[in-house]
Amino acid sequence: MNKAPTDVQNTLKELSDRLVFLQKPIRILNAIKWVDQIKEDFLAHKGKKAPLVTKEYYNSLPLNFDAHPLSEELLSLERQIHKKLGQFNPIGMIMQRMCQEYRSTIEMLVHRGQRQFTTLSQELYGSVSDVFYANGPTLKDLADNLSSTLKQLGQSWAGEKDEKRYTSKEGVKILSDRLGKYFSDPLEKITVKSDDGIVADASAGAEVLKLRKNAMFSERDLNILEVHEGWVHVGTTLNGKNQPYCTFLSKGTPSTTLFQEGLAILIEMFSFVSSPQRMQRLVDRIHAVHMAENGADFMDVYRFYLEKSPDMESAYQQSVRIFRGSLPNLGPFTKDTVYCKGFVLIFNYIRLAIAEGKLEHIPLLFLGKVHLEDLRIYANLIEEGTIVAPKYLPSYFKDLAALSSWMAYSLFLSTLSLEPLFHDYKSIL
Repeated sequence: MNKAPTDVQNTLKELSDRLVFLQKPIRILNAIKWVDQIKEDFLAHKGKKAPLVTKEYYNSLPLNFDAHPLSEELLSLERQIHKKLGQFNPIGMIMQRMCQEYRSTIEMLVHRGQRQFTTLSQELYGSVSDVFYANGPTLKDLADNLSSTLKQLGQSWAGEKDEKRYTSKEGVKILSDRLGKYFSDPLEKITVKSDDGIVADASAGAEVLKLRKNAMFSERDLNILEVHEGWVHVGTTLNGKNQPYCTFLSKGTPSTTLFQEGLAILIEMFSFVSSPQRMQRLVDRIHAVHMAENGADFMDVYRFYLEKSPDMESAYQQSVRIFRGSLPNLGPFTKDTVYCKGFVLIFNYIRLAIAEGKLEHIPLLFLGKVHLEDLRIYANLIEEGTIVAPKYLPSYFKDLAALSSWMAYSLFLSTLSLEPLFHDYKSIL
């Protein structure tokens, strides 16, 4: 029998719903997109002239909110949370942090087309020069290491699964069927549709998965979209919406994007749907952001991508990801640093949870748009019903036996020195 909510839980729900409402108009990617006309002009000049994007261009893109009043409302909510829940209430501290992040996000968007945009982006999403731990390697070091390994693989792995033979329309049907089975609750219908207004080949919203209208997809692409956009991004949104009191878990801040994308890449790995090409694409984004952080302009990054592939439109699209929100000759939008960094952080969290015998913490990665440092708090609140376990979980997170066995070996393998092993194995390869 369900217990009646406590006064604290009712207050928590009220404040959480208010936070969800206030953040609703903040749509980062819509506010910083480069419209198709910019691409058409760039391609018409054969990629020889930098895109014409100015501060005035961004001023013409509506934010869909008034920045100062919304920032003030978030500040007021932050104070209400402190007042009603107390200084040390753990959920209250999480929501106050979210209010602060949303205000920083608004500030970033206000500075579209200005140098402060990149500075604020680095504060919210991180930088390529960030270290994983004190005096440890940076994200750039990770990218260099992965590039070296991936270069050895070449294209020997490519096969039928990588042939771009599905249209957007066909992809919509395939993914609709698959996700309809995964999200089996008829009250939570997932819509998959074509859209010509997105930069990436696909993007996930609350209960909508969009495929770029004129894009072509391989079987591998569709497999990745199923688990990455569907199981993770849509799944965590629905799990967050199913929370009885902490409805804010259905909405992510820039800092939770790090763990969302890291979890999505991890699921690609666990599902064996990724590929060296996919990993190289993520690594290239780190290198491109690094270039822009060190003074490279749009044309420098475009030429970097053009060397990877002679497809001018693809090189343009990848370069836009780095400079959207900024100008072609200013710093980058650093969101594309989160994929690889998030993967490393999530992977190590799972290894640590297994080493510490806290397997019950691992499924909490799917509670919603979570921050790793908050999982211990959520675990403590499940017994009292303030937090409920995630409804949608990939099969290997439901039964952790195989996962924990595999990760237990990983703990040991990480202690081995690779250089003498490579030397010993070289004679048999």
